[in-house]
Amino acid sequence: MKVEFVDARLKKVCEDRATRQRQFQKAASDKLAARLDDLAAAAHLGHVRHLPGQWEELTSDRRGQLSCRLDKKLRLVIRPTRQPPPAKLDGGLDWDAVDAVTVLEVVNYHD
Repeated sequence: MKVEFVDARLKKVCEDRATRQRQFQKAASDKLAARLDDLAAAAHLGHVRHLPGQWEELTSDRRGQLSCRLDKKLRLVIRPTRQPPPAKLDGGLDWDAVDAVTVLEVVNYHD
C-alpha cells in the first residue's frame, strides 16, 4: 500500500530512525516503525485490520480517520488518501478498497 505523509516534518519523524527515537520513547518508536512497515507491506488496509495495534475507525470530529495504538496513550493517525474514501453499501469504510493512506499525526489525543 502507498503510505504518504501530511507534511515533510512528519515524514522525517516517522521515517528517520534517529529523529523518531528523539521524538518518542524507544518502545513507541519501534512500534511506529513496525506499524508503518505493516502498512507499506499490505496490498490494502484490510490486511492490517487485525494486526497488532488495534486498528480502529475514529468517530466524532475525527470521523474518516483511523488510529493504531503505539502504547497506552500514543496513536498513529491515518486517513485514506483518496477522498471521499471508498465506502460499503452500509456507509462504512471499505477497508479492502483502500490502497493508499496518508499519515496525519502521531499523537496522544486523549489528553
